[in-house]
Amino acid sequence: MRDQVGIVCVAWSNVEMEPREYIEFDAMGLAELVRKRRASPRELVDAALARADALNPDLNAIVVRRDESVREEAEVNVRGPLAGVPFLVKDMDGVLANEPNTSSSRSLEHWRPSTDSELFARYKDAGLLIIGKTNAPEFGIMGVTESEFRGPCRNPWDPQRTPGGSSGGSAAAVAARIVPAAHAGDGGGSIRIPASACGLFGLKPTRGRQPLGPFAGEGWGGLVVPHVVSRTVRDSAALLDVTHGSDLGAPYAEPPAPRSFLLDSLRSPGKLKIGFSTKAMLGPQTHPDCVTAVEDAALLLRSLGHEVVELDLPLDSEELALAYLTQVAASVAIEVRDTEAKTGVAPRADMFELPTWFLKQVGDELSAAQLQSARDTFQRLGRNVAAFYEGHNIDLHLSATMAFPPVRVGELSLNVLQRGALSALRRASTGRVLRSVLEQMSADSLAKTPNTQVFNMTGQPAMNVPLWWNDEGLPIGVQLAGRFGDEKRMFRLATQLELARPWAQQMPPLALA
Repeated sequence: MRDQVGIVCVAWSNVEMEPREYIEFDAMGLAELVRKRRASPRELVDAALARADALNPDLNAIVVRRDESVREEAEVNVRGPLAGVPFLVKDMDGVLANEPNTSSSRSLEHWRPSTDSELFARYKDAGLLIIGKTNAPEFGIMGVTESEFRGPCRNPWDPQRTPGGSSGGSAAAVAARIVPAAHAGDGGGSIRIPASACGLFGLKPTRGRQPLGPFAGEGWGGLVVPHVVSRTVRDSAALLDVTHGSDLGAPYAEPPAPRSFLLDSLRSPGKLKIGFSTKAMLGPQTHPDCVTAVEDAALLLRSLGHEVVELDLPLDSEELALAYLTQVAASVAIEVRDTEAKTGVAPRADMFELPTWFLKQVGDELSAAQLQSARDTFQRLGRNVAAFYEGHNIDLHLSATMAFPPVRVGELSLNVLQRGALSALRRASTGRVLRSVLEQMSADSLAKTPNTQVFNMTGQPAMNVPLWWNDEGLPIGVQLAGRFGDEKRMFRLATQLELARPWAQQMPPLALA
């Protein structure tokens, strides 16, 4: 599982790398420089930290720095298939020993876990050098990265716009060439949405593919799957090689995997049948730019020899949106409650953002039957979509990743009336009132990003592919969702698309500063 790319243990000479040279390489390329002794781990770390010094003040992508620790780590004999490659981890969806783990909530400002989560331990085993932690919305709830505690993160393609969420800090840092790839987590699109907003490749693996232990059995009732955002397909495949596999006591078994996702990605995908739709799945409409991106991708796929047919997935958008937010609310209630176990301080409303506390209130009032009904909805959806793929004999489904281009920073913030309403609800004591508000907000809250949550509910793998930029120079990604457990076919197709229309060298203006 984790030894397919080879093991490295070498001594390095003191050589210097030009900053421009550093940003030309992806993670695999940097690892190759280390193997050939053309660059040292310390040199790569220094280059990454120098870029963070230069660019992060404009981006607010990195919220925890490990300069001293990572420089010390770079001076030892680093081992692993990605030895010496600078890397960032998100400030949630995993913990790093003795470092802040806030989930962008002031309630956890002073919490330091004592051990690594399994995923982060696997990153270290692969030789990655973690230079810091990245910005996210509070508890990963929003599709934009603008927490009150950490402040807004900005998109390198246009700093007035969001990089998306919840892995917005990771995506902004990778797009700005601070690191070639970064950890991300996806409970409703949080890998694919920021990958789309920042012009990156981002794969959400199949449920059960990645470890979440030892501190969690599942995230958000099985919705959350962690992986990375990257500039290249091969980096994503290589990083899945070194991290995939069930950890001890995992509630889901990992689906069958190839011996190496990286090596398998070099194979031809063959002729595939791909369904596509330009409709918003859990929202009212799709922006013309996003429609154009899907239509353009469909033409490209046809030109590569694939059969592409227009097919809308069988979805009840209102039922699914409500079920999704029901599960999120239940999970947020537990996350808020658990802050006391971590810090010894009982949670109070003033320690959390208004939407977080509202979801906590809803979660506290939910009945066991309501939560089980939401989970039954997910499982019914999984059966229906699997039957749809089988019945139409499609290998993947194509859609817009987001229904709108990246919005301006602050555009989705609560207005005065909304803040007043949620403040008043903090005093509401009946589940009926809270549930009514949740039902009213279920559709509106997903209007800009309505196409990703479906595949968290079904557990299928889904990826953002950055094939198109609009007239304003903003990346508009497309989403391709495969059959359950079929990442290898997705990597093969992504590699083919990357060769047909290379995107990795497209660079935001800020990254050239």
